[in-house]
Amino acid sequence: MFVSKQNAAAGGGRSRELMAGLICGLALSAGLWIAVPLGHAQSSGSQNTGSQTGGQSQTQPDVPDAPSTVQPPQPAPEPPPVPRPEPKPTAQPETNPWTNTPAAKPITPDANNENSPPPPMPPVKTIPPGSGPKQPSNGQQQLYTLVIHANFVQVPVTVKDHDGRMVDGLLPQDFVVKENGVPQKLSYFTSDPFALSVAIVLDTGLPDAAVQKINETFPALVGAFSPYDEVAIYTYSSTVSDVSDFGAAGPKMTALLNQMKTERGYNNGVPVLSGPMASGPMVNGIPVGSPAQPVNTPPKEAHVLNDAILRAALDLSKRDRTRRKIIFVISDGREYGSTASYRDVLRVLLSNGIQIKAVGVETAALPVYNKLERLRLPYQGYSDILPKYCSATGGGQPYSELSRNSIESAYAEVMGEARNQYTLGYYPARPKVPTSSAYRNIEVLVTRSGLKVYAKDGYYPAVASR
Repeated sequence: MFVSKQNAAAGGGRSRELMAGLICGLALSAGLWIAVPLGHAQSSGSQNTGSQTGGQSQTQPDVPDAPSTVQPPQPAPEPPPVPRPEPKPTAQPETNPWTNTPAAKPITPDANNENSPPPPMPPVKTIPPGSGPKQPSNGQQQLYTLVIHANFVQVPVTVKDHDGRMVDGLLPQDFVVKENGVPQKLSYFTSDPFALSVAIVLDTGLPDAAVQKINETFPALVGAFSPYDEVAIYTYSSTVSDVSDFGAAGPKMTALLNQMKTERGYNNGVPVLSGPMASGPMVNGIPVGSPAQPVNTPPKEAHVLNDAILRAALDLSKRDRTRRKIIFVISDGREYGSTASYRDVLRVLLSNGIQIKAVGVETAALPVYNKLERLRLPYQGYSDILPKYCSATGGGQPYSELSRNSIESAYAEVMGEARNQYTLGYYPARPKVPTSSAYRNIEVLVTRSGLKVYAKDGYYPAVASR
């Protein structure tokens, strides 16, 4: 009994040991099951971190980010396109004119290499004499060139109505120009104003009252010119003097004219031809020591107007041809004692396209006396030669003025007419009948009636240069 109780106690202890071992095994297996998922989770987390640091090779889930206050960086601008070089044209190979083969480029000798070979000589081809082309020289190149020297004629024209006012608005078809009776075709026409080259010729051989009256009009004389004109001043009486060369009508000209105000005219009265003041002592009307009674004649004073106009014309001929050339004379028109004749002076004027404009003073301004003075006695000079000069050169009629105000008004009118004339131009047509005379007659007509035309009577053609 005791043995069985002892065996039973031993069997109960053994069962308790088995139960405790079973419980420990279950607890150990449960711990292993918990440790395995935790390790797996840590390894997956390390793999995710490695993938993020490696450049995000794996696809991230599309989870929106939280809003941020930092602006994203702007994308860098694209660089400009690089221009492509244009293809260079291929140069044609040079050919040798002797052999019609590509020419070899000359070898440039090296300055540092004294043994460099010289450039090759071009090939020489011998041909029979006379069969090669002739190379024309500079003189032979002009053998087949026909050179024609055409003489262009320019004609300034003034047109006035019955009241003496200038007529504007005329057209080329309103004019007819004839040279030696042959109608000419106009190749140039304009009514635009021209810049002037004016030579003023002042007569200082007038009575002192007339000289002082003219001196007072000098400010109006300066004001008659434009800034584009050029003016020279000459004076004359028994000789000709150059006062100033060509220049602008400005302060310098005003100063020169102010200096000329000191010039005085002559104060001679009526010439004494008889009486005790005309000769020495007399007995019974016969001078003492003289067998016959003397005959006294008034002295003839020199007025070299021709020489003065010629001097001014020669100087004007050297001025610019694009300007209108005018000789403006302020005088009574008397001419006596000049070396040059009227015909010689007129030839110089017409050869250079120079017009004579004038203001007649003193006796030239008297209507009746002026007409009588135009009568010329042989070897006695001219009493008033200004109308002949003005009419022949296209300057119109001289202005005859007595008072100071009328003289000042004439200055502006004369320069206005000279500046605003019609200008006609043509190339002379071949005359039907050849003439040996060098002078060419010109006639200018206007198709409208009741108008007065002032133009030069003719011209002398310039000699063609060879």
